Amino acid sequence: MNSLDLVINFFKQGGAFLYPIAAVFAIGLAIAVERFIFLSRVTSGNKRLWAELAPLLQSGNISKAMQVAEGTDSALSTIMRYGLSRMSTARRRDDIEKAMEESLIEVIPRLEKRTHYLATLANIGMLMGLLGTIIGLIRAFAAVASVNPAEKASMLSASISVALNNTALGLALAITLLLCHMYLETKTTELVDSLEVATVKFLNTVDETRPSTETGTYRVPEGVRGAARA
Repeated sequence: MNSLDLVINFFKQGGAFLYPIAAVFAIGLAIAVERFIFLSRVTSGNKRLWAELAPLLQSGNISKAMQVAEGTDSALSTIMRYGLSRMSTARRRDDIEKAMEESLIEVIPRLEKRTHYLATLANIGMLMGLLGTIIGLIRAFAAVASVNPAEKASMLSASISVALNNTALGLALAITLLLCHMYLETKTTELVDSLEVATVKFLNTVDETRPSTETGTYRVPEGVRGAARA
């Protein structure tokens, strides 16, 4: 008996409750795969963008840095655009920092989007499995009470098989989706931390390449102002 036959027999023996549990399982896995692909793309895109921006920022070529940041739609490019555009009017480092903090508020919800659904779906699937188990046991004892003694053993074993199959699938769903949720939460946290590190590096580089005057204002070249207006 191959694996496909085992799955078919599992669902045949598990009763009707296995199908909604399987549907919840499929939805959760689809969300987990989509989030994994999205976060992986964001991470790689941020690394590529920073590799291009870092030399430009260190050399003070802010107008070119703005063009590079505007050429992508990654999470880091959004934060960099906020900071670079704010440089044209900033009087202090804090002004740029506040602008970049605003961009983080915009970016972080996109990174965390739908991940929390996995924990909810895990709980729903486990409770559905438990409900299927209870209903299976209720039917088992109700059926046993109304059949011949010779049929009780086979009837009871079949009904208990239905109950245990619901328990097994509910627990498999919960364990899998909770592990996916934990992994994606960790990956999202690492990504947010990397954005915060990039923000600090950006601000430090700006301080080094565009030192403040005695009055605390940034000396921004005309080319930077033009890039920010663009």
